[in-house]
Formats: sequence, structure tokens, C-alpha cells
Amino acid sequence: MLGVESAGGVDKVVENIGSLPTDLFAETCQQILNQLQGRVQAIDVVEICDRFHKAGLGLELGAVQEITKLLSFHFRSAAKSSLSAEQLTSRLCEGSSRWAKPALQVVRKLWSEQGASVCGHQEAQAMLSVGQLVDVQWKLGMAISSDSCRSLNSPFVTLLLKVADSSGQISSKSFEMTIPQFQNFFKQFKEMAAVLETI
Repeated sequence: MLGVESAGGVDKVVENIGSLPTDLFAETCQQILNQLQGRVQAIDVVEICDRFHKAGLGLELGAVQEITKLLSFHFRSAAKSSLSAEQLTSRLCEGSSRWAKPALQVVRKLWSEQGASVCGHQEAQAMLSVGQLVDVQWKLGMAISSDSCRSLNSPFVTLLLKVADSSGQISSKSFEMTIPQFQNFFKQFKEMAAVLETI
């Protein structure tokens, strides 16, 4: 489900959530909800971990990742099933008996305010299911030796694309193009930019 193998693993994540001050827990939930509503491209777990450390909490990055995974999973599942705030908190309690009352109150409040928006955005994302382009990097290279390449000593361009999928996970895709292919690619991007400016 989440990378948390057992009920004991879920209970440990829930206990870590219970150790968070209410305001920090609410901020963390809000960041996840912002990502699920398309307001931000990805959840910055390192930033969340830094805020926890500044507040004097000794949670490691792995523990913070598990917290964000658990919350994202439950919010996404609630959106998919169109759960009310009461139904979501009931489902959380079914998954673990260790939920602290203040944490459940935060979830109930935020979901009652933003759940409909998350549901709408998740439905739209499911229809599109296309990742968002986060970053593009490129470099120019020269093929000097190869077992299979016929044209050595010819330049090529390597593109590295970072794409955030609908769950907020960032993956990298890389590919190589000849100079004419890259020029055509660039021309198509310019055409897309021109069309987008008219919208």
C-alpha cells in the first residue's frame, strides 16, 4: 500500500503524526492538499523535515516521507471515493487505533473545507493522467566510439526531463537527438509557445 509493510508500521507512522504540534501537522496536511489540488507540483519533504527539526522534533527524513505518503494515500483515497470529512476520519481510525484526537480534528477540518476541491482536481487528473514538466536540462555531446553507431564524430543533444506525475513523485527521462532532430524539436516548442501566448 504505502511502503509501510504491516499494521505495526502504520501505527508507528501514526504515532509520529501524534508527536507533531497541531500547527505543524496542519501545515504538512495543507502542503499535501495543495499538491492534490494542483496548486504546487510536488511535496517538498526535505523542507517539511527541516521545519520539524527547527521545531525541535527528532524525526528523520525517512519518517517524514512515511508521514507524507500515509497522508497522501488517505487524502487521495478519500477523493477517489468522495468521502465526507466524517467518513475519512472513520477510515483513518479503522486503519490504526493510535490516531491522536487533535490530529483527527485537523484532518476533519481541512477535508471539510478542501475535500470537494481535491475530489474535482483528482477527477480531472485521472482523465488527463499526464505528468507536469518540472525541469529541462540539455547538453551537447559528440559520439567518438560505438559498437552500433554508423556516424561517429557527429554531434548530438542529450535532454533530461524531470516530470512530476499525478501523485507528486518526480521522475527523470532522458533521450538523445541528432542536431536536425533537436532543431525540429526546438521549432515545435517555439510554435507551442506562440500558440500559448494567444490563449
